[in-house]
Amino acid sequence: MKTLSLLLIAVFSMLSVESQAQTTKGTVQGTVIDGSTKIIESATITLLRTKDSTVFKMGVADKMGKFSFESIPDGRYLVAISAVGHQKGYSESFEISSSNSSINLKTIELVQLEKSLSAVTIVAKKPLVEQKIDRTIVNVEAAVTNVGNSALEVLEKSPGVSVDKDGNISLKGKSGVQVYIDGRPAYLSGADLANMLRSMSASQLEQIEIMTNPPAKYDAAGNSGVINIKTKKNKQFGYNGSLTTGYTQAIYARFNEGLNFNYRNNKVNLFSNLSYNHNDRKQILYVDRNFRDVNTKNILSEFDQESVMKNSSDYYSAKIGLDYFASKKTTFGIVFNGYTNPGLWRSNTNTLIYDPNGNLVNQTKAYSENDQKWKNLSANLNFRTLLDSSGREISGDFDYIQYRSTAFQPLISWYYDNNHNLLKTPDTLMGRLPQDITIYSGKVDYTHPLKKGAKLEAGIKSSYVKTDNNAIYDSIQNGQVVHDFNRSNHFIYEENINAAYVNYTQPLGKKWTGQFGLRFENTNAKGNQLTTNQKFTRNFSQLFPTVYLQYAANEKNQFVINYGRRINRPDYEDLNPFIHFLDRYTFEQGNPDLVPQFSHNIELTHTYNGFLSTTLNFSTTKNIIQQVFEQNENTNETFIRKANIASMDQFGISVSAHNQITKWWSSNIYVNAYNNRFKGIVNNDYISIGVTGMLTQIQQQFKWGKGWGAELSGFYRSKGLEGVIYVNDFTQINAGFSKQVLKNKGTVRLSVNDIFKSMNVSGYSKYSDVDIKFRNIQDAQSVSLSFTWRFNKGKLKANAGRREGSASDEKNRVKGSGN
Repeated sequence: MKTLSLLLIAVFSMLSVESQAQTTKGTVQGTVIDGSTKIIESATITLLRTKDSTVFKMGVADKMGKFSFESIPDGRYLVAISAVGHQKGYSESFEISSSNSSINLKTIELVQLEKSLSAVTIVAKKPLVEQKIDRTIVNVEAAVTNVGNSALEVLEKSPGVSVDKDGNISLKGKSGVQVYIDGRPAYLSGADLANMLRSMSASQLEQIEIMTNPPAKYDAAGNSGVINIKTKKNKQFGYNGSLTTGYTQAIYARFNEGLNFNYRNNKVNLFSNLSYNHNDRKQILYVDRNFRDVNTKNILSEFDQESVMKNSSDYYSAKIGLDYFASKKTTFGIVFNGYTNPGLWRSNTNTLIYDPNGNLVNQTKAYSENDQKWKNLSANLNFRTLLDSSGREISGDFDYIQYRSTAFQPLISWYYDNNHNLLKTPDTLMGRLPQDITIYSGKVDYTHPLKKGAKLEAGIKSSYVKTDNNAIYDSIQNGQVVHDFNRSNHFIYEENINAAYVNYTQPLGKKWTGQFGLRFENTNAKGNQLTTNQKFTRNFSQLFPTVYLQYAANEKNQFVINYGRRINRPDYEDLNPFIHFLDRYTFEQGNPDLVPQFSHNIELTHTYNGFLSTTLNFSTTKNIIQQVFEQNENTNETFIRKANIASMDQFGISVSAHNQITKWWSSNIYVNAYNNRFKGIVNNDYISIGVTGMLTQIQQQFKWGKGWGAELSGFYRSKGLEGVIYVNDFTQINAGFSKQVLKNKGTVRLSVNDIFKSMNVSGYSKYSDVDIKFRNIQDAQSVSLSFTWRFNKGKLKANAGRREGSASDEKNRVKGSGN
């Protein structure tokens, strides 16, 4: 309640600042053009008080370069205008009064930037959060506390995003998020996607785009939406770049280095990135399990398990790309990406087994490790050409992506009685798990502007994925290595998805705008477990409509309602029926009977004065894919697997407020309250469980003179429900400082994360004969120091559009490096 009270006070304080401007009705309007009298669309317009240059209001120029402000109280003002590739422009000072309440400014002309940058460094301060009609944008470098963080930790701070104990990402309380990297799917999922994002440094990231209901142009995959992580890329004329180094001290030391370099002349744009990240993280997991009689539900035995784990990894990545401007209308590009991620995960587990009366029966100790190496190589060919002066455009992307991994997993178990006497010879299980993933993808998009502001978009896409998983297990018996035929298996999965979409945007009057889309996807898949000769085939086609309606009631109030149908396909490895051993009593097993889950999502958003957005949402999901537990009370074994367990309904409301409270203080607050309800059959028992949860995220940023800045941020997540697992509440508080140095060419940042060491996750699952509690202590508290040096020489031009690839859903469904 204390957190909620502080939140409400902050929101009402921000509202009171806005309400001060509503006593009179002065208006200001004008037009902005560039030096060639060309209209500048989407320029940022800022209304300043003349006496102290504080920001009174902000806005954006429309497609005709026009802008206006209403309800302005008496006083003296001026307008500042900024746009990419142009020098900042200002209007003349003017006064609003009862006798002069309507101001028509002279057309403001911005001058293109052509000056040499060899002696000048331009540091643009972007807002932390930007709200667009169909997405929320997070500018990563705008948050000081992102220093030293991984990409996963940056995601966890983003509006509406939460990450569970295993690294699974959810959005607004719903799982099934599709993660893209530079417009291309990550092709990884679950703990493996999380491990890759942990290996990526925040210094590599530029923006994070969050789309809860993406338009038809995007793949239909993703029950709760799409998160697109954009890495750094610059297109200034001449050369420019940055060098970053960082050190983080938690329980163990972590460090990262990165280099961005870009060069452009009239015909060629070359961009590149090199990075290295070293991670050592400790984790302690406590699990208590009660094994109950299936019929009477009486306790048969109790397990107390403690696992102390350390995960060490090195992440080396490289990207190089080239854009060739064949003409003013046509651009060709090629991008190569690659990384290698060797890592060693080690675990020491102690399991105490009690009878129903609490008497110790025996004890098992286990040592396990995963010595794993992932390698990735991807290539993208792309083109973009303008067909005529009206803006008709055709573009294409063609991708090849390859993942290769090797893993060696020994598991050694010792068995003792209640007096710690060895009961039998320790057993050893050794696993070798090579995995190959190959992906081909291509798409072509067409855009056709029509009369009266309408626009038609259409496109096609096709992808092919092949995964080859070979699990080879051996055991040691009497000192001899013996192949384990019962545990070994070889699984091959192939999938082809063909898609086409059409999207139409049309103004429906002065205040209404509509966007209507339809996507068709045809899926053809087959799985083959070579060891047991088990096979399955899936063939189906589906339609995925999307609808957006925007109503601009007046300058201060806008409404958007949108609807979309989504699909979430099973991860490739989750379809593999082989058993993966976590310890002597705990196993993970794939499920070849998994089918896709489908959801219907609808949202209604109201935006007030550009700073306060309120969204109501409802979604219903059928055949939801979730992790479930199955127990064998006779052998004290627990199986963990994915299943289509139930249907889920969610109702939610979110409030997002972004405001410049004073000249030196900006605030971002996000609150999401939701109710999740699951109904269905799990382990042959009917369940109906639900919970009302809340996620609160607050970021306060401060900017003083002489290049000083600071940030205080944090989040609170109340008790929630992830499938059949209840997760208790937890929180995190962070703080950081920054200082511009070396004539603004350098930035020093210091941050402290998880100040109160509160980022520990606990929960439970209790249904049918399952009764499990867990507590996960993470290595989250840390202090980070980083330095970034920026260099450049050349001329600044407007940035060209970022090239995004054709691969979308496929990357997210690969389980890559991780444990």
